[in-house]
Amino acid sequence: MKLKRFSILCTLGLAMAFGVTSIATATPHPPDINPASFPGVPVTNPFFPLLPGTTFYYVGEKDGVSNTNITKVTCDTKIILGVTTTVVHDRAYDENGKLVEDTFDWYAQDTAGNVWYFGEDTKELDPATGAVISTEGSWEGGVNDADPGIIMEAHPRAGDSYYQEFARGVAEDQARVQSLNASACIQQGCFDHLLLTKETTRLSPGEVENKYYRWGVGFIFGVIVKGGDERTELVSPPSFSPCP
Repeated sequence: MKLKRFSILCTLGLAMAFGVTSIATATPHPPDINPASFPGVPVTNPFFPLLPGTTFYYVGEKDGVSNTNITKVTCDTKIILGVTTTVVHDRAYDENGKLVEDTFDWYAQDTAGNVWYFGEDTKELDPATGAVISTEGSWEGGVNDADPGIIMEAHPRAGDSYYQEFARGVAEDQARVQSLNASACIQQGCFDHLLLTKETTRLSPGEVENKYYRWGVGFIFGVIVKGGDERTELVSPPSFSPCP
């Protein structure tokens, strides 16, 4: 762990010396996890609320082909690195309504209000047969030297940069806060005072995605602005069904 962090901090020092400001060179490795800093409460961060029983409905388009996503905050938990995480079930469907990706994500909120991403179990499916054809992108904190990252800060500030996940060669998404007063129009309407982040990854260096988050709702809109043609938006207010 120390050697990995030392290497990245050396890169950070060189980047600062030569005026490099890309996320890839300016974001430090995520800090180590202290289970005592996670009280095991529901994720209540206003820009990333995960109340068990809540379901989010998204529609999108990639390279001209439509798709849908249903993201449900389950009533289940999973212990990772001594931390009780909330299990979120995300299902992606193609233009014909066939399930093409089935993913379980794991999140937890620390005492300061930061939301951490502890990994994902993802399966890509053959829409014709339902057979699993790939598990690429799956990772879990503490397994194969993978580390959780921060998916949402407690108090985002413009210019903040951070790793959202750190599994070398598998998952290395990073984010930078661009604005706390952004605007966006989606099917539900036009909204102001949104949190806007820019996401990149060393695994796809030419791709940049902008993501918009609404206070009290969470993620509402994402669009690739460089290196691809893809967008996703929330199509209705989240629904809620109490846990049994």
